[in-house]
Amino acid sequence: MQLQGRLNHASLGAHRVSNARVLPSSRPVALSRRLQQQIVCASDAKFFVGGNWKANGTVSMVDQLCKDLTAGAKQFDPKNVDVVVAPTAVHLQQVKGALGAPYEVSAQDVWIKGPGAYTGEVPAEILKDMGITWTLTGHSERRAYCGETNEVVGQKTARALEADLNVIPCIGETLDQRNSGQLFEVLTAQVQALVDNIQDWSRIVVAYEPVWAIGTGVVATPEQAQEVHAFLRKLFTEKLGPQTASTLRIIYGGSVSDSNCKDLATQPDIDGFLVGGASLKSGAFLTIVGSHSVKA
Repeated sequence: MQLQGRLNHASLGAHRVSNARVLPSSRPVALSRRLQQQIVCASDAKFFVGGNWKANGTVSMVDQLCKDLTAGAKQFDPKNVDVVVAPTAVHLQQVKGALGAPYEVSAQDVWIKGPGAYTGEVPAEILKDMGITWTLTGHSERRAYCGETNEVVGQKTARALEADLNVIPCIGETLDQRNSGQLFEVLTAQVQALVDNIQDWSRIVVAYEPVWAIGTGVVATPEQAQEVHAFLRKLFTEKLGPQTASTLRIIYGGSVSDSNCKDLATQPDIDGFLVGGASLKSGAFLTIVGSHSVKA
């Protein structure tokens, strides 16, 4: 059964409110105690930070941001962290030309099929031909505004892998789903759609982004984020085995900032971040990238 369902614009907006402060309810606390007894492995994966620029940017702004990121690359050690940025589709070529190593460039979405008569879509083969090495799939804004189901996200992810792209599939619950006790049921369905479609997990980075924390300024506490990441690690262990699960990177997204990143990064099952608004500010983004040092 499709548990995520199709969110509309009104329902997404309803989840982006300050009443997310109700999150520390009795149910999550009880689940936390249960999870503490069930954690079977923590991560030993390389830290990863992605910047999702969403539908933002002018040619001049993107040019300056790339210059600032290039100048700031010396602030982190690429041996210990992978850094990927995802500009709009129309800025991909510009960013690819302006940013070299240690940065990589990602698309924000990919078409579910190959090249052909699909007006407005960008197939994985075209991204690969441009030198793009990554793509997001299943961001909650696409699930909400474009009606993408778990199955569609799984199929898009598989299509990108077939074309030799690395993929960052996004999963996460709405506020209503969390408060109604559906959190783990929703995540399990989203994960299962990925498991059903993915063969090579070495090119996957899973982004957990609670919908109620995206762009709202409300962020899960480190304990709340770790609770979910531990659950996901256990779930992947059951479905993929401990070796794959321990090296699978599960990153957190949802109002990550330069002020909260270090506290979040200390958690054993958080392997990095998918950053939204803060990724448009080079100083803040580089600080977030630098938070990998707390794992050392």
